[in-house]
Amino acid sequence: MIPYPAIDPVLVSIGPFAIRWYALAYIAGIVLGWRLVRRLVEQEPRAASREQVDDFLTWAVLGVILGGRLGYVLFYRPSYYLANPLEALMVWKGGMAFHGGLIGVILATLLFCRARGIDFYAFIDRVAVATPIGLGLGRIANFINGELWGRPWDGPWSMVFPADPLQLARHPSQLYQAVLEGLVLFAVMALLSRNGRLRARRGFLGGAFLAGYGIARIVGELFREPDDFMGFLAGGLTMGQVLSVPMLLVGAWAIATSRTRAR
Repeated sequence: MIPYPAIDPVLVSIGPFAIRWYALAYIAGIVLGWRLVRRLVEQEPRAASREQVDDFLTWAVLGVILGGRLGYVLFYRPSYYLANPLEALMVWKGGMAFHGGLIGVILATLLFCRARGIDFYAFIDRVAVATPIGLGLGRIANFINGELWGRPWDGPWSMVFPADPLQLARHPSQLYQAVLEGLVLFAVMALLSRNGRLRARRGFLGGAFLAGYGIARIVGELFREPDDFMGFLAGGLTMGQVLSVPMLLVGAWAIATSRTRAR
């Protein structure tokens, strides 16, 4: 077992104003993703202009925040927020779901592309390549916060998280997921995006991201402790795994049908 590196979740605090690592992870992921997509859209076949990517940034942020919060409310704690509806608006208390944020970004992208006359498949392919950046940073922020820890384990790199009421040695599953959903998935997406023929298959890169994330999340959840208010579902599955199966299936469909949408 190795000691948990207790890092203050608050980077800077000035009176009531505080800058948290978690917020910085969101900001850094969005900014780095935005800069990368500005470059990717100009690769052949061109998907959009850099100025259009700049305009899309606001849509993407709204999709992430609104979709992520609504997804958490509906997927994870519907009965609680039905009894306490006003708390659903209290985003600052935490509670975001990636699958909800994904749906929010997809809808925001669809509406944006329709409004600007942009090819939806080609544009979201480029967005998909940059998405793992934010995912990896977000998981690192989870680790710094000492939340979403792993299942009990007494292996050589297990840790005891300060907020764990049971004080058990556990997998640092946040780091596993940071590697799988962030580093590995980004490397795969970056490699695929370098192939011009694959870029021309509209929907291929988006499908590769959906399928890749679905696999990474299903594997990562094998080491992660389910939320205490939900626990395991039927068959020992977690909610994260259940929500990732449709992603995997839709991603496989998008890949298989991308040849018919080639430009």
